[in-house]
Amino acid sequence: MAPVALETPTHINGASTPVSISKKAHAFDPATQHLPDIDPSKLTIKLSHELATVPAPETLTFGTIHTDHMLLLTFSPEAGWSAPSIQPYGPMSIDPMASCIQYATNIFEGMKAYMGADGRPRLFRPDLNMARMKRSADRLALPPFNEQALLELIKKLIMVEKRWIPSAPGCSLYIRPTMFGTRIGFGVTPSTSATLLIILSPSGPYFPGVVRPISLYAESRVRRAWPGGTGGHKLALNYAPTLRPTREASQQGYDQILWLFGEDDHLGEVGQMNAFVVLKRDDGSLDVITPPLDGTILPGVTRHSVLDLTRAHSPENAIPGLPADLVLHVQERYIPIAQLVEYSETGTLAEVFGVGTAAVLVPINRIGYGEEGKEIKIEGGANGFGPIARAVREELMAIQEARRPSIWSVPCDEE
Repeated sequence: MAPVALETPTHINGASTPVSISKKAHAFDPATQHLPDIDPSKLTIKLSHELATVPAPETLTFGTIHTDHMLLLTFSPEAGWSAPSIQPYGPMSIDPMASCIQYATNIFEGMKAYMGADGRPRLFRPDLNMARMKRSADRLALPPFNEQALLELIKKLIMVEKRWIPSAPGCSLYIRPTMFGTRIGFGVTPSTSATLLIILSPSGPYFPGVVRPISLYAESRVRRAWPGGTGGHKLALNYAPTLRPTREASQQGYDQILWLFGEDDHLGEVGQMNAFVVLKRDDGSLDVITPPLDGTILPGVTRHSVLDLTRAHSPENAIPGLPADLVLHVQERYIPIAQLVEYSETGTLAEVFGVGTAAVLVPINRIGYGEEGKEIKIEGGANGFGPIARAVREELMAIQEARRPSIWSVPCDEE
């Protein structure tokens, strides 16, 4: 599809006002509440004259294709949030001195839409995404916004693009809400203007092919995040520094990095996923452990959901696929890499897996550590899945695809 010039707002009748970015410097005051917030009632829609062909689900990879339309709105310190616009997908014009280019004032979210078994487009726990995005915006002193109003707009965009939602297992419509500062000029000050953009991408599994275990390299030389930093927020600036270490891990034959932190090198995230460890107890019960939210760990929606499911597991509310009388001791605590090695050597270590929106849940089968090329090996069942990983993944996907009734699955076709 040919590139489309970006305009905002774009009205249904075709009239439009080009984007203009004020070059005045302003001191953005979060206490200025009289400026207009996001207002879904002012949404305008301009549909593309040329619609792209939706690719077959089996050809989809993660994050490589975009849909026909996007949603756009802007914030200025004079007028607040503009009228939102759904318009043809196209390139954007940004001033070279914009805050987002010069100072990385960029945040985003990762969400998915699923075509439910009932034929209705659905989101998975979107309130958690909106709350996290609002926290991320506040961390970078970007303009505040009404998260429920933004969620309403996301639903409307999905309904416009619902033909793009793949129905094949493991596929979904990935949603990328993004906000970036557009204040013009040098000087390390909050951005007084911003653009909020939502684009969609039909996607296959994050790891192509049959879901399989992945390998990790435990990285102790480079730190992904630290207490008091920004690791607990979804900021673009958190991701770029991970690229070179990840490439180096790949050159050593590993799929992702297990980030470590602290004097004891305790476990952090698995690539861009939250880490979970399952340990066996002598009485047959299991410990399900994930690192605590200490500011170095992103509070993932999938992490939250895994904790909710495992904490609720009981004879009255059993996770399908697990024995109803299996006792799970769910904990948020640190696990030093040396302790993980000890668990492996004593036969206590049962499972390690990573969870996140893009990948849902993937098992880990080996972890390299130290300079001597040592490895922790984790045995799994069929396709490398242990019983907890398999049951939790299936339950999450059943809820996401509305094969299992749940308040976590939110229809897009109702207010």
